[in-house]
Amino acid sequence: MSGVTRIAGTACPLGRANIDTDAIIAAEHLKTTAREGLGVHALAALRAEAGSPLADPRYAGAPILIAGENFGCGSSREHAAWALADAGFRAVIAPSFADIFASNAFKNGIVTVALSPAAVARLMAIAAEGPLTIDLDTMTVTTPFQDRFAFTLDPFRRESLITGLDEIALTLREEAAIAAFEAAR
Repeated sequence: MSGVTRIAGTACPLGRANIDTDAIIAAEHLKTTAREGLGVHALAALRAEAGSPLADPRYAGAPILIAGENFGCGSSREHAAWALADAGFRAVIAPSFADIFASNAFKNGIVTVALSPAAVARLMAIAAEGPLTIDLDTMTVTTPFQDRFAFTLDPFRRESLITGLDEIALTLREEAAIAAFEAAR
């Protein structure tokens, strides 16, 4: 995965609570082990609803998705994170995330930013007005209107996202020490 320090750009104000993994990527698209090509199916049923911000040209290519509480609930399908990443989302802002989804998102380089419902409501209200910036160095989400919302991430996840090192890459960094241990054993 590639490292990320800042994500800046348009934010798609979806805002809906309890978006489950089946809504993120329908079960009929789970027959692949390839991460590419799933983006066209990401949030397809929600995109098809009348008035959906996901179908609004103003939010085309948005790297940030703003959602309601309990985002990613449902099954443990990693395809949900794959689909969002393939659709171009680098971050999701919501009041809360399902644990398994948050873990899968992290492992696929998607930043999950948990903010208070009031902060999420403010970001939803201004999403059409200008870009947002998520900064992992300062651990803040900022707007062009001087809003500044602090968030927290597990330090290990934060460092892994910044460096772009997944679990395999982190293990391979210790290859010499592992080989020395095995040789001594």
